Amino acid sequence: MAHFKPDEPPPHIQLIQMGRAHVVARTVYAAAKLGLADQLASGPKSAAQLAGLLHVHAPSLHRLMRALASLGILTERAEQRFALTALGEALKADAPGSARASVIFSGNPSSQSGWDHVVYSIETGRPGFEKAQGVPFFDYLAHHPEEASLFSEMMVGLHSQEPAAVAEAYDFSVFGTIADVGGATGNMLAAVLSSHARPRGILFDRPHVVTDAPNLLKARGVSDRVTIEPGDFFKSVPTGADAYILSHIIHDWDEDQCLTILGNVRNAMDADGRLLLVEMVLPLGDTPHPGKMLDMTMLVSMGGQERTEVEYGSLLSKSGFRLTRVVPTRSAASVVEAVIA
Repeated sequence: MAHFKPDEPPPHIQLIQMGRAHVVARTVYAAAKLGLADQLASGPKSAAQLAGLLHVHAPSLHRLMRALASLGILTERAEQRFALTALGEALKADAPGSARASVIFSGNPSSQSGWDHVVYSIETGRPGFEKAQGVPFFDYLAHHPEEASLFSEMMVGLHSQEPAAVAEAYDFSVFGTIADVGGATGNMLAAVLSSHARPRGILFDRPHVVTDAPNLLKARGVSDRVTIEPGDFFKSVPTGADAYILSHIIHDWDEDQCLTILGNVRNAMDADGRLLLVEMVLPLGDTPHPGKMLDMTMLVSMGGQERTEVEYGSLLSKSGFRLTRVVPTRSAASVVEAVIA
């Protein structure tokens, strides 16, 4: 007979709660989209005080704020005024971690549209997003700069703990030059160079993606050690580096595309070079891991996937590499190290 803990709801209630989790997500999305946390930054306010500013229906705004208070995002004070909690503070536009950008991007109609076709994705292995929007995910972002900006901000926030954790867990000091392939604005490369004095860096990504990189690299004090090279990793990558970092790149693409990217890296690498994939390596069995739910997002949105160590070994082998070790970090990501086979 199945057993569950006395303090847990019965199984049917747990399943119903899972199935209705979108209600919480959409409620938090509404708060983020309205910029409610920023409106309350100066102190407690009522829905009646905010409705005119936000161009919304005051009684409905009150109901939203009451629901947010039940989630611990707001707290209700006297005279139906609401104040931010510590959780609510993190929803402000300039709060560390970019939670607001992540909530808005995840809740956008375009992002949600892929999940309308999740069963199609299971049936076919194809992205529901592409079925809904008619174009692949990254092509869509290329034509929607506001959403692309939110996505980039979300990625920095979502993986904010990883660069420092990767720089701490892996010894980069043995390399003279490190190429960050698909490195966007240079967040990962800056963390590595800040922690290791010897290496120089090459930041490689599409021209429109690296536009903000000079400011970030300068702010982090490593701009004099980095060369920015615009390009497309489906065509080629820079030669001459001792190590090639691909941080959350391989999980974005289907296997054929991954083999193209990895093949281009292999062609650029010297015989004694190192390939370093920063990814969420999935544990076997029932072990909970954030990568297992992220894997569903990859299926529905982009057609990519998260992998186990064995699956990474197989993919690398097909592209002419040999997996040498997986280095865990204090974040959810690991460093998958490989050499030319």
